Amino acid sequence: MLDQFLKEIVVITVGKQAEPIADLLNNKKHVNEFVLAKKLDLTINQTRNILYKLSDFGIISSIRKKDKKKGWYTYYWRFEVMKCLLFLKDLLVKRLEELDKEMSDRHKKVFYACESCGLEYTEEESLLKDFTCDECGQIFSSKDDSKHIKELAKTKEKIQEKLAQVEIELSKEYVFAEKRKGKEIKKEIKEKEQKRVDAAAKRKATRDKKTSSSPKKLVNKKVENKKKETKKPTKTSSKKMSVSKKSSLKKSSKKILKKK
Repeated sequence: MLDQFLKEIVVITVGKQAEPIADLLNNKKHVNEFVLAKKLDLTINQTRNILYKLSDFGIISSIRKKDKKKGWYTYYWRFEVMKCLLFLKDLLVKRLEELDKEMSDRHKKVFYACESCGLEYTEEESLLKDFTCDECGQIFSSKDDSKHIKELAKTKEKIQEKLAQVEIELSKEYVFAEKRKGKEIKKEIKEKEQKRVDAAAKRKATRDKKTSSSPKKLVNKKVENKKKETKKPTKTSSKKMSVSKKSSLKKSSKKILKKK
């Protein structure tokens, strides 16, 4: 039933010649406009004209993707089923209102018609024309609207049945929309959680780097300090050596003097 409704919408908005595009646009994923043109056996410009007309009514959506090799953008299209059904529902409701008004007028007012020309006029219009047809000069006769009212009643009943079917399709689409929304929410939650995990992992990695690099610095400082400490005793020992040499020289000189 949904397929029939979508075809009807295309015929209403664009025309009978565009009806085959309804089956192609009724897709979960957006369809490449060049693929649409090929399957419809139309030029890309003819296909785009149909798509733009449908887009003007807000019943289809598009996304664009950049071709990595050629560098230009290609558009992808699909039906927005919810908007399509709401669009058709509004049309049916308006048609019902028009039928109710016409049936009310037929019950309350008197209509006149020229039988030869088939033209119909209200009582006010007939008075202005003196109940005479401008085309053929024949006198108007009052019209029996009982048959016409029955036809209007049948038409109204059919439209009400169709409207009920549209409501059923809309309720299905609402359920699908809620499911899609729930999936999207779950996906967003997962993505946010993954981002938190990744951020925590990065922070931990940076902390680990800092802690791993800081002991090396401390070890290097300790080594440097040890080297300095080992170097200092050498200076003091050399001083002691020089002092001991001087003392030994003094003693030897004293001994030489004593011998003399």
